[in-house]
Amino acid sequence: MFKKILIANRGEIALRVIRACREMGIQSVAVHSTADSDAMHVRMADESVCIGPPSGTQSYLSIPSIISACEITGAEAIHPGYGFLSENANFVSIVQDHGLTFIGPTAEHINVMGDKITAKETMRKLGVPCVPGSDGGVPTLEEARRVAEDIGYPVIVKATAGGGGRGMKLAKTAKDIDVAFQTARSEAKSAFGNDEVYIEKYLTLPRHIEIQVFGDGKGNAVHLGERDCSLQRRHQKVFEEAPSPAIDQETRSRIGKVCADAVASINYAGAGTIEFLFEDGEFYFIEMNTRLQVEHPVTEAVYGVDLVAEQIRVAAGEPMRLKQEELLPKGHAIECRINAEKLPEFQPSPGKVTAFHAPGGLGVRMDSALYSGYSIPPYYDSLIAKLIVYGEDRASALARLDRALGEMIVDGIHTTTPLFGALLQEPAIQSGHYNIHWLEKWLEAQ
Repeated sequence: MFKKILIANRGEIALRVIRACREMGIQSVAVHSTADSDAMHVRMADESVCIGPPSGTQSYLSIPSIISACEITGAEAIHPGYGFLSENANFVSIVQDHGLTFIGPTAEHINVMGDKITAKETMRKLGVPCVPGSDGGVPTLEEARRVAEDIGYPVIVKATAGGGGRGMKLAKTAKDIDVAFQTARSEAKSAFGNDEVYIEKYLTLPRHIEIQVFGDGKGNAVHLGERDCSLQRRHQKVFEEAPSPAIDQETRSRIGKVCADAVASINYAGAGTIEFLFEDGEFYFIEMNTRLQVEHPVTEAVYGVDLVAEQIRVAAGEPMRLKQEELLPKGHAIECRINAEKLPEFQPSPGKVTAFHAPGGLGVRMDSALYSGYSIPPYYDSLIAKLIVYGEDRASALARLDRALGEMIVDGIHTTTPLFGALLQEPAIQSGHYNIHWLEKWLEAQ
């Protein structure tokens, strides 16, 4: 087992990894920008190293600075968290070239799944159901028109290297395809330096369902059920729950086995998430995330598993302790992503937190790096807290979430906390009958 791990991240996810390390008796090293000198992850780690100025490109994305921090502190392994360098295959290769261990999958697997066309082709060969679409990249407008006609409208044009909704345009009819194709390529070139796009059938009222998988890199893998991430704004997840209100045990076992078998067959190592659109009882693969997800706590709650600890054990070469026959969902968990944003415009709201009180009690977990007196910097993602609740069933989890939201205090800045209180009053949320378009339509109506 490792003696010392460096966490190449910040905020609540860095804290999450530090806590796992402490429980495992492993020393932790925090890295930070000058803007994060007083951050909670710096305070909680056993050691800390400043790796650059506030800009993420000059600090948390600076590979030489992170490798140097390992050499200075004697850290043997790097946990990337999510975001930043967590799905950067070049970083993984450099880490390994320096005799260090990357806590996550191989560079090859990150590369394969990072390119959406290659990922789709790979998954189709492995027996994972995919959305009908182009066989690969669509290079010309003429080809785009032909593919769209073959698939049938509506279609969606997507950037091969895309993410977060960028480089993604909808064409409802043939008259929309020209603008959708050209705009998606332009956005993709600007955002990712790669203007390649592909085309898929656009599902009208799907849910966003993702399957948590975990492999040992030696041909063994398991699934830990699904998370329902359908409540989204601008393709960004807001509210996640497990299990999904739309999935029964038979369906869960069927798609879970397909996913576990797929990652086992490629000797995948560590945590991964296979994301689907789900409509009319059918699953359609959209992408695989080769890292820990923001919403992993709901899976941990329902399955009673510490995913970060398992990541560390597998990376250290220990046998995977997860057994499929022992992984049975129990109860219900919900996560709310709370951002430092001013409603209703969702404008970023950095600044000093004058008072902070985290909710508590049975079945309540708060993953946050906030504290009273902390100044939230304006340079990074606006996520400041994840409120996770667990109950014996969905109704009790919703009631517990309502209670916990009422206890939470964050003064000095604006947050999106009131949004969730309002959502809990909606019949669609109470019943679980919603889809990926529901939240944006609801927000437009407010």
